[in-house]
Amino acid sequence: MTEVSSLNANGTKQAVWVVPHHILWPFILLTSCFAWWGLANNMTDTLLAAFKKIMSMSDFQTSWIQLAFYGSYFCLALPAAIFIKKYTYKSGVLLGLGLFVIGALLFYPASKTMNYFHFLAALYILAGGLSILETAANPYIVAMGPEETGTQRLNFSQSFNPIGSIIGILLSKLFILSNLNSANAKERAAMSIEQLNHIQSGELAAVMGPYVAVALFLVVLWVLMAATKMPKASDAAGKLDLVPTFKRLIHNRHYVWGVVAQFFYVGAQIGVWSFTIRYVIKELGLNEADASTYYLASLLLFTVFRFICTGLMRFLAPGNLLAILAVVAIGLTMIVILAGGYIGVYALVGISGCMSLMFPTIFGLAIRGLGEDTKIGGSGLIMAILGGAILTSIQGKVSDLTGSINMAYFVPLICFVIIAYYGKVACHKNLNASIPK
Repeated sequence: MTEVSSLNANGTKQAVWVVPHHILWPFILLTSCFAWWGLANNMTDTLLAAFKKIMSMSDFQTSWIQLAFYGSYFCLALPAAIFIKKYTYKSGVLLGLGLFVIGALLFYPASKTMNYFHFLAALYILAGGLSILETAANPYIVAMGPEETGTQRLNFSQSFNPIGSIIGILLSKLFILSNLNSANAKERAAMSIEQLNHIQSGELAAVMGPYVAVALFLVVLWVLMAATKMPKASDAAGKLDLVPTFKRLIHNRHYVWGVVAQFFYVGAQIGVWSFTIRYVIKELGLNEADASTYYLASLLLFTVFRFICTGLMRFLAPGNLLAILAVVAIGLTMIVILAGGYIGVYALVGISGCMSLMFPTIFGLAIRGLGEDTKIGGSGLIMAILGGAILTSIQGKVSDLTGSINMAYFVPLICFVIIAYYGKVACHKNLNASIPK
């Protein structure tokens, strides 16, 4: 893998591998998990548009999908960190994958009951697995190799996350959105109960199919992961002493600002993507399946820029690059709000390029120097994913109250302002803050 230079104790340059050769196979297996949770995240984003049509819901009601999904992230992250602290990163990965499989399989009975809340329960369990998986995998990737290349290694692994996202969008487009009946809410309200149930049954079966198929692939990955000897370096179980750990983390201003920035970043990302299809439908007059093409374009741009930004970090400090792209995202979001039409849609797609480096960069910067507190500290950054639930719900409410999906994008605009501040000021100013013992 890529090699970078660093100074040794004598002040001379030495080669440092981003991914040392002896951990290559475990690294590949673990990195594949990033693609799988990207797939799940972005398949879930399309469910907002799907359930809005299937069950004639408001934007706020469909945002409950994100509330269940990212609310589970919040609830399970700390228990996951305690579990990982007591056992190992590998144990956390296997537990997370197992719950991912169970939640995906529960889409089958939910499609039979045709109950919205049963789908939300399945998503909650699935997302709980993802929460545990991310709580384990993100810091494990950083800890796998040299500390000086930890942020770059995490960015590289996270570069495969949008590849899974693209696959998720393609699955949604081909098997879910393309199978939605063309009848709108007014036409469905005029149907008989039997006719409406027949249509909804077919649509919900289409929603279920991709999730069950994904679960079967994940069983194979679980077996491979269980059979592989994973690196033990930086993975030894430590003494579980939560109160002193929490005190150290709370007084570490650099870390706290990282959690705040992550909360607003995830809120921005999920808000931008969750309502992309809705925005395109409104501005270009397309149906759900055709509008998802622009969502797919967003993910493609996100993927390309992940690799580009990983390379740029060889020349620009991660915090500075984060601030630059956040400022660009602010400008593009203003265009989305004010311009509309094709210009607004293209700007909306462009925001994804700016967001590409944000999650792994904030994560890598925030946990730098945490030492024995890394596992618990990592859980705080995963809990910050709750921003995807809270801020997306606010965005949906703004859309309903104003009658304008354009105005709702003021919510991610505010998020990007906070991220720009973190990248330019907070992550530099507080990096060397003292940590009380």
